Amino acid sequence: MSEKITDYKYKTAIPIRFSDIDAFGHVNNAVYLTYFEIARSNYWKEIINWDWNHAGIILGRSEINYLKPITINDQIACYVRTVRIGNSSFDVMHVLVRITEHGEEIVTTGKTICISYDYSANKSVSIPANERRSMIEYDEPRLILNTN
Repeated sequence: MSEKITDYKYKTAIPIRFSDIDAFGHVNNAVYLTYFEIARSNYWKEIINWDWNHAGIILGRSEINYLKPITINDQIACYVRTVRIGNSSFDVMHVLVRITEHGEEIVTTGKTICISYDYSANKSVSIPANERRSMIEYDEPRLILNTN
């Protein structure tokens, strides 16, 4: 997953909590999924305006590439964008960066396969039209693989 930050518009700061740090002094590998979740949730709320009363979202798969460790003193942020849209599923990429005096350094990348979901019926549903349109318009059609 070789990612270019220039392909991303959305970025959100991620707080590092003391409880995120393991015995070796860096962020525990399992915590990265929480960082991705924070970033995705902010993206869906601030950019996509996902209507949770109409459809929910569940995760079908997560992939992480750990490139460099993160420590308690680091300042980090996460870039997020939709990279593929199907009928009921869509892929979201994450690029976690360390902010330094020399700029941003990519420390981790990841992808989650998200599924539009009806919790009352316990089944996947088509991605709502407004949310689909928002993802495509914001993250640019040229950068999204539309498999629907």
